[in-house]
Amino acid sequence: MTDINTLRRILTKYKRVAIVGLSADWSRPSNFVGKYLLEHGFEVIPVNPRYDEILGQKCYPDLATIPTPVDIVDLFQRADRVPPFVDATIDIGAKVVWMQLGIVHEEAAAKARAAGLEAVIDRCIKIEYARLFGGLNTAGVNTGVISARRPDVFNR
Repeated sequence: MTDINTLRRILTKYKRVAIVGLSADWSRPSNFVGKYLLEHGFEVIPVNPRYDEILGQKCYPDLATIPTPVDIVDLFQRADRVPPFVDATIDIGAKVVWMQLGIVHEEAAAKARAAGLEAVIDRCIKIEYARLFGGLNTAGVNTGVISARRPDVFNR
């Protein structure tokens, strides 16, 4: 598990993020994350072979075709599809591989670390940035209710 100081350092130091699986559909979580990062001073490089452009940014079919250095590779991919993307992340010389919330592949993370990269697993880069630098309450996450019980609306 990545500690808070490491997350804070990564999100402060590295500002060029390639998002693998970024969708042009505004309702998809990857799109929301990409838009949020752009609004908070990050350079976002979309990686998706289905699009030419997403969020006003040139889109690339794969990591190898990105012409500039990449700091963080943020993976919006199923866990079983992660290893080849980690290999590509190592090949392009990125500093961090970030597996989004719900994505866990310990072997791929270990391979990245063995190659000198940092690996963040099962965390949302947007949520972590908002949590560490302020803004969770303005991002639609803070309901103002602190409870372990579900609201009655869910129990009907």
